[in-house]
Formats: sequence, structure tokens, C-alpha cells
Amino acid sequence: MVDVSAPPLPAAIQIEVTSACNLRCAMCLVRYRPPVNKISGAMSLAMFRRVLDDLPDVREVTLQGLGEPLLAPDLLAMVRHAKRRGARVGFNSNATLLSPAKSRELVDAGLDWLHVSLDGAGPAGYEAIREGASFERVVANLRGLVAARAAAGRVTPWIRVVFVAMRRNIGELPALVELLGAVGVEELRVQNLSHTFADTDPAGAYADIRAFAADQALWTGADRAAADEAFADAEGVAERVGVHLRTPRTEATEGRTGRCTWPWDSAYITSAGVVQPCCMVMGDDRVSLGRLDERPFAEIWAGPEYREFRHRLAGPGEPPEVCRGCALYQGTF
Repeated sequence: MVDVSAPPLPAAIQIEVTSACNLRCAMCLVRYRPPVNKISGAMSLAMFRRVLDDLPDVREVTLQGLGEPLLAPDLLAMVRHAKRRGARVGFNSNATLLSPAKSRELVDAGLDWLHVSLDGAGPAGYEAIREGASFERVVANLRGLVAARAAAGRVTPWIRVVFVAMRRNIGELPALVELLGAVGVEELRVQNLSHTFADTDPAGAYADIRAFAADQALWTGADRAAADEAFADAEGVAERVGVHLRTPRTEATEGRTGRCTWPWDSAYITSAGVVQPCCMVMGDDRVSLGRLDERPFAEIWAGPEYREFRHRLAGPGEPPEVCRGCALYQGTF
């Protein structure tokens, strides 16, 4: 086991460049919180540069959090700064703002990957989940990104579509694979809901999203059968149309497996500068290992809060409460 007290500074980092979003998606914490202004919710370019410049061996930078990265005022400058540091850089997007001009700018800036959220094969199902989005616009923007990359004669950014599997949309998966093959997308990653929020107060601030997860998660016996059938059908289509498909487990792994290495390998930093152990937490009030406006990252990384968190996650006892309902910890993400 890696020394829980003093691992090397991470070579990968995930930074929430904005907490503002233009959508109110059914499974996202943003829906259950007051809207965030895109200016006040943005991480400053100065803080972003300070984080990267404090990581001498950084090789991978993910510009992603609860917000929509394309709303970040300094997004292109952040991509370019990460590239100057020799790092691979990319982010997730709902792609509603991915205009042809923005696609060209991102390709020219050297973006290495772009993951686009698309949770349905048609307008009705998708738009009921991603409230405020247009299915046709997102598909058109995906085509535009593929075209911009081709026009520049590049193979990057690598394009992956991410499908959040739920009871309400699992049946649409095979048709989505068919569509992506026609668009020219290389990869589809299917993932389960990220967290049960079972560690939160059932009547507290996370009550609504906790209830949503309980209603929509594919974790019961009947749901597993339906999901496995949809996954099998989708895999057949993927092989035919040339899309790389990754599907998750639908049953939690019993016991500790040691699969989660986030607190040793990487960190998640919110737009306000709160350092958290991973991106799966959702909500900067759920756990904080330090704040960048109080201490530099290297000091937080080696500090007592991080050491205690690593000790509990790696030890023989119960993990930190925030980890218990995590799909990554359970092996179902």
C-alpha cells in the first residue's frame, strides 16, 4: 500500500472551472440548488495557474465540475496554459454551447479530449432529463466538432459520449449507439448514477437528489436484468457500427477491493478553491480537505485532513461516510 501520509504530488488534477450551468439536469445537484452566476461561479485564471504551477509533474488536467465548462470566461486560456505545461487536457460538456466557432477554437487550442453528455436517442427522452437542452442542437454540435477536427487535420480532441443510465432511459441505449456511429463518435461510455447520497440526512439539503437516486438507480434485481439486456443489445450494435462501448457493472462488489485510489493519485478542486478527495462527492459542503485561499495545495495534500481520509479509506474499518454510497467505491460506476 502507498504511504497514506505522504504520497507524491499528483500528476493528474480535476478542476471545476465554473460552478455555473445553463441546464437543470434531473440527476445533477445543480438542479437542486439556486442558480449560480457564470461570473461569480467561475474560478479565476490566477488561481488556476497557481494550482498547475504548484504541481511540477502534472500530466493530465480535467476542467470539469458541477458546472458547464463552456460558460467559464477563461476556458481557452486555461486549456492553453495546461498545454504549455505539457499536460493532456479535456473536459465534459453538455455541448449545447458548442458552436462551430467554439469547436474550431478548442481544436486550435490543442484540446486532447471532449466528453459530451447525451442520455437519450431522441428529443423526448433526452430533453426530459437535460432540462433546457435541445437534442437536435447537441447532435448538430457533435457533428460540427467532428468536422472541425477533420478540417484541421487532427485526431484530437478524442470524442466520447457519456450516457448516464437510469430506469427512465436504459431502453434507448442501443439506438443511441446506432446514432453515434453515424455521427462519427469514437466512444460511448455508459455510467450509473454517481452516488446514493445515503450518508446525508433524508430530510436535509440533499433530500431531493437522494430520493431521485433511489427512484432511478439501476441497482435492484429487476433493473439489473433490464440493464444487462440493454447492454448486450447495445454491444451488438457497437460492434457493427464501430463505436467503442464501455458499460458499468450493475451489482455492487462485496467487501473492500482497493479499487479507489483517487486520494493518492489525484484531487478535485471546486471553483471556490475547496480541495476534495475526488469528483464523485458532489457538493463542497460534504467534505473539505482544505481551501486554497488559506493554504497552498502542496500543504493541503500533505496535511492532516488528507492523511486521515487516506487512512480511513485504506484501513480495515469503515471508509469515510461520503464514500459509502459512491458508485466508484461500490464498483458500479
